[in-house]
Amino acid sequence: MSDKRTATGFIGLGLMGEPMSLKLCAAGYPLTVWNRTRKKTATAIEAGAILAESPAEVAKASDIIFLCLTDTEAVEDVLFGRHGITNGGSGKIVVDHSTISPKAAIEFAARLRDHHDIRFIDAPVTGGVPGAIKGNLTVFAGGESSDIEAVRPAISHLAGKLLHIGANGAGQTTKLCNQVMVMTTFVTMAEMLKLAENSGVDSTQIPEILADGFANSQVLQLFGQRMARRDPELTGRLTIAQKDLDLIRAVGRETGTPLPMCGTATEVVRLAIARGLGDRDVSQFIRLYD
Repeated sequence: MSDKRTATGFIGLGLMGEPMSLKLCAAGYPLTVWNRTRKKTATAIEAGAILAESPAEVAKASDIIFLCLTDTEAVEDVLFGRHGITNGGSGKIVVDHSTISPKAAIEFAARLRDHHDIRFIDAPVTGGVPGAIKGNLTVFAGGESSDIEAVRPAISHLAGKLLHIGANGAGQTTKLCNQVMVMTTFVTMAEMLKLAENSGVDSTQIPEILADGFANSQVLQLFGQRMARRDPELTGRLTIAQKDLDLIRAVGRETGTPLPMCGTATEVVRLAIARGLGDRDVSQFIRLYD
């Protein structure tokens, strides 16, 4: 499964999945795609991908199957549903770039291995839509070393770093640790920018002003200007942020880890969604304070 002629599949061509699938097409991989909303596959098909009628059809045509789906339930349905991947043959490797429950990732891997002879890698990503477009995402991988090495050539076109964290579930746990920092930073950044505005300071200058100090971060530099300008470009919905926060808090309960900052962030994000901001970009969170 190591050269560019490996038959690949991609399921879930949303904000992240579409540019990732295009990278595989551009690299010369034969690609079969499926998405619940068919029109979202149009760009990949124009780039040379083949449209399947179901996840099972993707599996039949592919040796490596990439997933980039909304949540744990969507992944489970694509894997085990009536027309799921498990109905498309054995001997496959599934690479799941979705952000889902670590416990579910462990369970899915065991079910696929023990009952369907399919290997599973939980491989959530960080880097957002810009990273997907550029092909320089970071992948946190949980699974068997041999499986990860088998898919490394394909993933090299999607990511600058493929990090093997540990066994199944470890990739998802690491992604949620990443999201603890990202989501709490988003909340405090919105409050900080609004404090500047209400005090008569041009908030659009703040990211540059803070660039050389301890308050600097990639989140501030990538999203601070957009948040200050109320830039409407969609790179990630606030509802997805809520889903990630719910996953974080669930793992906190399972492990007995106090997460008071995440609890506060969750409640504030829920309030923003209740006020109609759920389908807007996560940077639009600042409008809650307007």
